[in-house]
Amino acid sequence: MIFFDFHHHYKNSVSGIYNAEPGERPSAGLFSAGIHPNYISDHNEETIKWLYETAQNENCVAIGECGLDGLLATDFQLQKEIFHRQILLANEVNKPVIIHCVRKFYELIPFKKIAKIPMIIHGFNKKEQLAKDMLKHDFYLSFGKSVLHNLSLQKLLEQFPVQKMFLETDGQDFEIELLYRKTAELKKMTPEELQEQIFTNLNNIGISVPE
Repeated sequence: MIFFDFHHHYKNSVSGIYNAEPGERPSAGLFSAGIHPNYISDHNEETIKWLYETAQNENCVAIGECGLDGLLATDFQLQKEIFHRQILLANEVNKPVIIHCVRKFYELIPFKKIAKIPMIIHGFNKKEQLAKDMLKHDFYLSFGKSVLHNLSLQKLLEQFPVQKMFLETDGQDFEIELLYRKTAELKKMTPEELQEQIFTNLNNIGISVPE
């Protein structure tokens, strides 16, 4: 059984959503396209043009990863402007947004109010109260490798609604099946039941997975 990897950086992965880099034109498989805060530069208009064109591709199922990063030297107002433009694009093409966020989670909330599409915070590994606050504002959360060893995160997953979660490898070198098995154990489900729920969640945010 191949388990769905919500967000990854491996071109040759057989399942999941590949994160395309600016300027890249993936030829096969599901992918997302966005302008990560790391890629904000003096050439933003050129990158935005690439994104608008790439977003029309039927295999491009989400905008992102994009968002806000409090650790970068990049001007924060500029980060917010580029993030805002990507949300407007997501609204236009009716595709969900995969969010990168570092130390600016509560600054995401005003953007959620202008989004007409689902928003998913990827790589979530923070405290339970923050997860509850994000859930209160209808964000989905995607969890990664930290679940395998972080006891407080495991406790969070026990309580977190399975209808609002995804699982991912991101850039970590490990088998996504391990994450499914651990999460299923925490949720008192089988890995197959968890996979089925993930497919339902994908459908709920507008992503169709090929049979």
